[in-house]
Amino acid sequence: MQIENMPNYGAVPPAEMAKLAEQAVLGKAKKHPEITVILAIMAGVFIAIAGMFYTVVAAGAQSAPYGLAKLAGGIAFSTGLMLVILCGAELFTSSTLLLMGKATGKLKMRNIIKNWGLVYAGNFVGSMLFAVLVVVGGVWQGGNGQVGLSALYIAKAKLGHPFLQALVLGILCNLLVCLTYWMSLSARTAAGKMMACILPVAAFVAAGFEHSVANMYLLPVAYMIKFIAGPEFWQAIGYTAAEFDKINLSYILMNLIPVTIGNIIGGGVMVGLSKWFVHLRVKG
Repeated sequence: MQIENMPNYGAVPPAEMAKLAEQAVLGKAKKHPEITVILAIMAGVFIAIAGMFYTVVAAGAQSAPYGLAKLAGGIAFSTGLMLVILCGAELFTSSTLLLMGKATGKLKMRNIIKNWGLVYAGNFVGSMLFAVLVVVGGVWQGGNGQVGLSALYIAKAKLGHPFLQALVLGILCNLLVCLTYWMSLSARTAAGKMMACILPVAAFVAAGFEHSVANMYLLPVAYMIKFIAGPEFWQAIGYTAAEFDKINLSYILMNLIPVTIGNIIGGGVMVGLSKWFVHLRVKG
């Protein structure tokens, strides 16, 4: 999108970025529901690809310095947001910015909730589809089972958070994700948009923040691995399924609920509404 009379070189200034963001969120709400769902499924697949990449990069990294291992995994995970932004998919966490449309009076809350529902469901379908393909394809068996162990450990850590902690980690995560999306609006080239994705996404992954759509892949894939892995897998990694007892459907649900709420607060309120207040609010 091009703002009238805006030069086509250099970074887009913050006030113009706000206008671009408003145009983008209004465009999201106006898409046909079928198009929204297809684009949401694509985004679910893209984030799942990033989750798979992160899991593989983290495999066997127990001996590496903690911070460097987390940084490497975070950089790998930034692939997902690059795909979403450059391919134009619909991601729930960035769709929380639709609250800007409510603040400007151009969107009704029922339209926003409808969009969120379609995008969230589509993201879930895409994530689950890719998780099934990864499990059936045996990706988790790589590194003599180390990739599968990495997936189990990632899920175990996520499912160990109590409700309030998961909520706060969800807020912090989508604060960074939506700021990443916002920063990408300042770039005028594909390379610039990709560069904008790397460090903020790496920061939230390295810090252990919680992303609802990422968890739609990372948690179910660990659940599937736990229940289809044979004795040879557990022998190879030196663990038993009982050591990952929290990887079950009830714990997964109790992670997604607070994380999703936190993502809405972090993205929609802390980024969307604050940017509206600064740049788009009618002052009088």
